[in-house]
Amino acid sequence: MDPEFVFELRTCRWAERSWPPAGTQDVVVARQLGTKRRRWDTVVVEVDADALARRGRFGRRRLDSDLLHVVRNAPAEWSWYQDALPDPGCPWRYVRETIHRADDRDILDVRKQGNRLQIRRRYRYPDWVERIVAIENKPDLDASAARALRGQLERDVALSLADEVWVATRSTGNQVEPALLEEMPVEAGILTVDGGDAEVAWYPRSLDVDSPGTRILERPDGGKYDQSAARFEYVPGEEKRAKRLEIAERAYERGWRSYTKTMRPDCRHFQLRHEGATMLPYCGAKGRCQTAAECSQSCSRFEPEPPAWRQYGWPIDGGPGKGIQRLLERRRERERPSPHS
Repeated sequence: MDPEFVFELRTCRWAERSWPPAGTQDVVVARQLGTKRRRWDTVVVEVDADALARRGRFGRRRLDSDLLHVVRNAPAEWSWYQDALPDPGCPWRYVRETIHRADDRDILDVRKQGNRLQIRRRYRYPDWVERIVAIENKPDLDASAARALRGQLERDVALSLADEVWVATRSTGNQVEPALLEEMPVEAGILTVDGGDAEVAWYPRSLDVDSPGTRILERPDGGKYDQSAARFEYVPGEEKRAKRLEIAERAYERGWRSYTKTMRPDCRHFQLRHEGATMLPYCGAKGRCQTAAECSQSCSRFEPEPPAWRQYGWPIDGGPGKGIQRLLERRRERERPSPHS
């Protein structure tokens, strides 16, 4: 049976092509994103395609929280940066460093007027993010796995950082066990995935992402989430909105095909194999799809590409491994939503 990593890639590809389950929506899909305390397997960012195209003016790389603070608040006319920007809550020298980073990336106009650093907006940062959906991938969702997952989902619901929370599990051809549904919070949706298709076994409730959320720090083992018995802290709505945009920016930069950055496509055994419309990593030495964790320099079957493989074409631009990385990047760009005509 394929590892959870491969199931995760199938879920990402399905979401990229078919989200949401009951309609169509332009999306950016990424994997293994979240916060310091919580990482989601699959993140679906529903976007406004026209606004997303305008986001492209800021480049392919993500804008971190400091850069977002500067470019979103930069004035339309030249102004001293301390007059133009809200109080950052940190020493202004750090803001100056961020301004110079933005200048280096050509996403902000910067000049010196006397001894004062002035800034001017180059582009208006668009409101391109509409909703964020978190999916937890559990291909083998038996009763034990459902109980273990319940606490994580309760935290996701209480924090309401994502608009919706889902669980994706492998389709068995049988009706989902009622006991599994009982183990899941009613606010969480359930998808059953079969190859490149998925069906909804339970629809989620939309969460209130604009209101303060509850970050659960600790809860008693066993039993369901009980606010009176757990240690928690409130998260203001504005903090959640800022964190959501940071997650979306990271999704924009990474996508879900970036797994080759943690694998070794320069190994002579590394391949990509088609499964319908999806390309999955495959190890010729092991005769199966491999995980990102085992496909590394420490793998006992790793063999670097022969130097002769890297000399095809002119000028020398790498062997099959580099070609795989370029192919996945082209596919990622092809799937990136573009403005509707």
